[in-house]
Amino acid sequence: MCPCFLKLTFAHILEATNNFGKTNITGDGAEVLDWEKRLKIATGAARGLAFLHHGIVLHIIHREEQRKEHILTLTSVVLCRLSGASAPENLLRTGQIRNRDIPSLVVVFASEVLEYGPCLKSAAAASCSLKKQTGLCICLRKSNGENLAKKQHHNPPMASSTIAPTPTSFTRSKNDLGFSAFSATSLFSIPECRRTVSKKICSLMAPQQSERKPSTTGSVVKTAMTMTEKILARASEKTQLSPGENVWANVDILMTNDITGPGSIGIFEKEFGENAKVWDREKIVIIPDHYIFTSDERANRNVDILRDFCMEQNIKYFYDIKDLSNFKANPDYKGVCHIALAQDGHCRPGEVLLGTDSHTCTAGAFGQFATGIGNTDAGFVLGAGKLLLKVPPTLRFVMDGEMPSYLLAKDLILQIIGEISVSGATYKSMEFVGTTVESLTMEERMTLCSMVIEAGGKNGVVPPDSTTYKYLEDKTSVVYEPVYSDEQARFLSEYRFDISKLEPLVAKPYSPDNRPLARECKDVKIDRVYIGSCTGGKMEDFMAAAKVFLASGKKVKVPTFLVPATQKVWMDVYSLEVPGSGGKTCSQIFEEAGCDTPASPSCGACMGGPRDTYGRMNELMASFSFPFFAPSRQHDWILSITNSLFICFLEVCVSTTNRNFPGRMGHKEGQIYLASPYTAAASALTGYVTDPREFLL
Repeated sequence: MCPCFLKLTFAHILEATNNFGKTNITGDGAEVLDWEKRLKIATGAARGLAFLHHGIVLHIIHREEQRKEHILTLTSVVLCRLSGASAPENLLRTGQIRNRDIPSLVVVFASEVLEYGPCLKSAAAASCSLKKQTGLCICLRKSNGENLAKKQHHNPPMASSTIAPTPTSFTRSKNDLGFSAFSATSLFSIPECRRTVSKKICSLMAPQQSERKPSTTGSVVKTAMTMTEKILARASEKTQLSPGENVWANVDILMTNDITGPGSIGIFEKEFGENAKVWDREKIVIIPDHYIFTSDERANRNVDILRDFCMEQNIKYFYDIKDLSNFKANPDYKGVCHIALAQDGHCRPGEVLLGTDSHTCTAGAFGQFATGIGNTDAGFVLGAGKLLLKVPPTLRFVMDGEMPSYLLAKDLILQIIGEISVSGATYKSMEFVGTTVESLTMEERMTLCSMVIEAGGKNGVVPPDSTTYKYLEDKTSVVYEPVYSDEQARFLSEYRFDISKLEPLVAKPYSPDNRPLARECKDVKIDRVYIGSCTGGKMEDFMAAAKVFLASGKKVKVPTFLVPATQKVWMDVYSLEVPGSGGKTCSQIFEEAGCDTPASPSCGACMGGPRDTYGRMNELMASFSFPFFAPSRQHDWILSITNSLFICFLEVCVSTTNRNFPGRMGHKEGQIYLASPYTAAASALTGYVTDPREFLL
C-alpha cells in the first residue's frame, strides 16, 4: 500500500479547510464553516507553519457529542489514504478513527498540544503509544530520513505520557476551536493490523472505577465511557457515545415467552409479511414459562402459537414444553426464561440481550446490556435484528465490606431501592461494583440485577470477572468480549454502602421501596410463604432456605410453596446435598420441615396467572359483617343501626419474588412482603415476619 499525502502551504490552507468543511462537517448535518472560522483555522495553521518551516498535513476531526453538538478538535495528524482498505477494527474500537464515513484511514498520532515546537517529538512519542495500545506501527521520518519513532522507542515512559491539556482547553463547540499542526516532508508506512482470538475472552480490559474526567488516547481527547455506553457503542458500530444519544443497536439475543411472544409474532408478520423470515434464527430464544401449568385455554393457545412459529422459522432455541409429567422425557423444557438464558449459555459479557419481559435486566449480572422491551419493539427486532435505543446515563453503586452470613443479595437490592425509590433510576443504567459485589456468586449477582427494574432502571450491570468466566466455561463456546467502565467514566450519581452494617430487610405492601428492617415487622402475622421466581427461585435460594430449616429443626407454621425456577434447579433440589446436613438434599429437608412438595419449574404465582396457578393468592382468608352503631344525626346520644361494618382478613405472604403491587400474586387485596430466602424460611417457621438471625446466629 502506498500512502498518499497532502503537503499544504499557507496558500492552500483556506482551500483545505473549506473542503473539509464541505465533506466532513456537512455530512452529519452541521453548518458549513463560515469564512471567519476558516480564517481562524488558517491563521493557526500559519503559525505552526512559520514556526516549523515545513509543509503541514492538516485534518479536522469532528465527533458527535450529546444533543448532536459537533466538536472540532484540531490536532497534529497524518492523513493517509489507503487504496480500498478498510479501517482496522482495533483502531475503531480504541477511538483512533473519528469518521468512519471517509474513505481514508485517519490515524491520529500526535498529542493534543497547543505549543507547536514539540509537535514532532510528541508525534513520535504518540506513535509508540499507539503501537503499544493497538499493535499498529507508524514509521515517522523527517526529510533527512531520520526515524523519529525509533528514536523514541527506547523510552517507554515517553510513549505512555502524552501531553494532555487541562479540561478548560478542550474544545466544546464550533465556536471554541483549538489548534495544533504537524509538518513532515517524507513518507510514512502503516502495516496492516491483524486481530486474533485465541480464547473465548478477548480484549480483556482491567476494571477501573474512580472520579470522572476527560481522558486522552494518543492525541485525541475522548470522553471516557461506562460499561453500558461501551456496549451500546460497539453494538451501534460507533467509537464514542454519550448519554442521551439515540443509536441503532445490533441485537445479539432476542428472547420472548408465552405471554408476550404471540403479540410480538403478530406484529412481525403484519409489518414484515406473513412469509417473512426472521433476521437470524440462531439469535432468537423462545421460552414458554409464565402460564404453562394451567388448564386455561388462552394460555395453552399462546404456547401453540409459539410452537407453530418456531417450526415455520426453524428457530434453533425453542425450549418447548411437551411432556409436563416426565421431566426426563422432556429435555427441551427449561423453566423461567431469565435463569434458563444463563444456564444455557445465552448470557455473555459485552453483548446486547433484549427480552419481552421487564426482568430481562437479570442478565446484566454477566456484564452485558440486557433490558426489557415491548411487543412492538420485539416484532421489529425479529425482522431487522436491531433496535433504536437511547443511551442511558449510569448510576454507580459501590458496595464494600464483608457480607454478613445472614444477608443475601436480595437484602442488598432492597436496600438500594429503599434508598433511591422505585423511580430513582428511571431510564438509567445501574452499575454495581465494590468488594461485596465481587464476592457474590453469579446467582446472587443475578438477584441483584433482577430487581433493577423495580427502581425504574433501564438495565443493570456487574463488571465480569473470574467468577463470571468460570460460570460460563461449560455453557458457551461463543467468543465474547468483556468491557469495563473507563477509569474516568462519568456517572450521574454514586452511592456507597458499607454492607457489613446492613441488617435483613423486607419490602412491605405495596411497593418494593417500602423498606423496613425485618425485625421491625416481627408482629406481622403471615398466612403463607412463597419461595420461587427468577429473583428467588435459583438453586442457591433453595440452599439458603434449607439452611434455615436445618438450623431450626422445626416445622413450618404456615403453608410454604416452593417453585424452582428451572428444570435444572428442580433436579438439583432433589439431588444436591446441603452442606452440613449429613447428606440430605434440599427436598428431604423441605419435607421434614413440612413444606409443600417442590412444584414444576415455572414463573408460578409470581405474576398471578390463571386461578389454577400453583401458589396463587386467590381469595381473602375470611370475611364477615356485623351491625355498626353510630350516633344519630338528630340526637347525638341516641344510637341507631345505620350500616353494617364489613371486616375482612387480608392474606399476608412473605415471598422471595420481586414485586408486591396490589394483585401481583393473585387477589388484589393480598399483602406481599418481599424478602430474602433466609427471611422467608425464618418467617415460615414462626408464622410472623422474622429476622433470620434468630436461626442463623
